[in-house]
Amino acid sequence: MSYNIHIGNPPSKPGLIDMEAIIKAIKAEDPDLIALQEVDVNTARSGKINQADIIARKLGMNFFFAKAIDHDGGDYGVTLLSKFPISETKVHRLTTVAGSGGEPRVIATARIQLKNGKYIRFGATHLDHLKNPVNREVQIEEINKIGLEEKLPFIIAGDLNAVTESAEIQKLDQVFMRTCSKCEPTFPVVTPNRTIDFIAFKKTDKFSVISHRVVQEHYASDHLPVIALLRY
Repeated sequence: MSYNIHIGNPPSKPGLIDMEAIIKAIKAEDPDLIALQEVDVNTARSGKINQADIIARKLGMNFFFAKAIDHDGGDYGVTLLSKFPISETKVHRLTTVAGSGGEPRVIATARIQLKNGKYIRFGATHLDHLKNPVNREVQIEEINKIGLEEKLPFIIAGDLNAVTESAEIQKLDQVFMRTCSKCEPTFPVVTPNRTIDFIAFKKTDKFSVISHRVVQEHYASDHLPVIALLRY
């Protein structure tokens, strides 16, 4: 699953943090691996709570939080969650071009040990949100480089803030295979009209896509969750 949780704030209720709604949306799908974006840890705006830890504990999953920026007295970033053991966690800092006005961005990765004892690598990211694609293009080049250097089968997921026909996604497609080709819209949550949330795996890896769908959960966040079932 990839899910931008909008710091647990339902768009219809400004100022409210409803972690139970996020947890319920995830629990309904019961994913093995999750990439979350827009996660707050100890920020004043969301009540000084550790959202990553709360979600992981309620779901009974292992997790790794990666800070992208300092915000409001705490941390803001992405989170990996896994039903399986995780190790070799790493935060890769992605480039924000000087003078572009973009926020710092990261991709968090972890080694995942599957039930059969084999290992894969899983990554969660959230790319630059500005209209100018300059940062996203550089960030996707860096993610492609990480992918090409990775020896393990590698799945990435996240809010890429780029639509399928963009130059950025075409660049991603050189190294990674998205789990959808005609992708359903994921944003905004009310009458969604564009796809910016994706799951993908390295083209050279022996994954096949059993299914890909967008979950029609229209309350908890401003993005819809994305689910893919893969066979390795």
